[in-house]
Amino acid sequence: MSTVTASASDAVLISPTQLQALQALQAAEPVVLIDTRDADTYALGHIPGAVNLRETFTYLATSTPQGLQELKDTFAAHLGAIGLSGAETAVFYEDALNSGYGQSCRGYYLLTWLGYPRVKVLNGGYSAWKAAELPISTEAVVPTPAIFPTQLTTTDVMLTKEDVIEALGTDTVLLDVRDVDEWIGDSSSPYGKDFAPRKGRLPGAKWLEWYRFMKPSPQGPVFKSPDEVRAECATAGISPADTVYLYCFKGARASNTFLALKQAGFADVRMYFGSWNEWSRDDKLPIESGLPLVKFPKKPALALAA
Repeated sequence: MSTVTASASDAVLISPTQLQALQALQAAEPVVLIDTRDADTYALGHIPGAVNLRETFTYLATSTPQGLQELKDTFAAHLGAIGLSGAETAVFYEDALNSGYGQSCRGYYLLTWLGYPRVKVLNGGYSAWKAAELPISTEAVVPTPAIFPTQLTTTDVMLTKEDVIEALGTDTVLLDVRDVDEWIGDSSSPYGKDFAPRKGRLPGAKWLEWYRFMKPSPQGPVFKSPDEVRAECATAGISPADTVYLYCFKGARASNTFLALKQAGFADVRMYFGSWNEWSRDDKLPIESGLPLVKFPKKPALALAA
């Protein structure tokens, strides 16, 4: 397996004007633009030429060999159906980067894992496109199906439950990026407090809420710069030299963080895609529960002067 790295020449994030320019080169450099929002929202208005693929966000995966094979087969079918053959650049977008739980980045992560050669994400999403006053369409796009290239070599970014078990208690950074109510054990998921059977976090995990890798802009939330991302990680004692294992609830918010870290030069970043949805359902797996409070040792009482 190969490891994915990022450089300035192959930056994943693309601005609205860069996307418009890329679309203008469609004849020479074909593009498949993928709207990850729900069908009703897509119908109300989308970027011209975009196809709708909601399953990018909704599919729940497990990390067993059978589960990962089903994940590959499912998305090979979906991605081929919308026209990805390997020759096209895939560009994902959502409504706004802080409102879709990382759904466009989840598409990026999946294609990265599958070894697809050219993948981008619209920085700022549909909100940034509208803010730039670029054209909007309500015409549904009927894609031309293709055969998705299943012979590609997967990249080493996908973790199994067993990989995470082996990392417990080691120097590997387990980074939880879920919302605060999940981190403190008040809720089990974004779908409701009791959607998953257990509340808590992976033993020894560090926490940086996924929102922290984005910032406001006149076009809506966009990703922070590489320096800003590295600074955020430093607050949790995480450096680009660390091996970082990401998780959230189902691999969407962690995909947002995966993209941020890769663009910031973190070389060894992988994701437990099954995340809390899988881990919490196995009673044999350890968790930490309760408030994650630091316990300070009591200071000795000062002796009174004679």
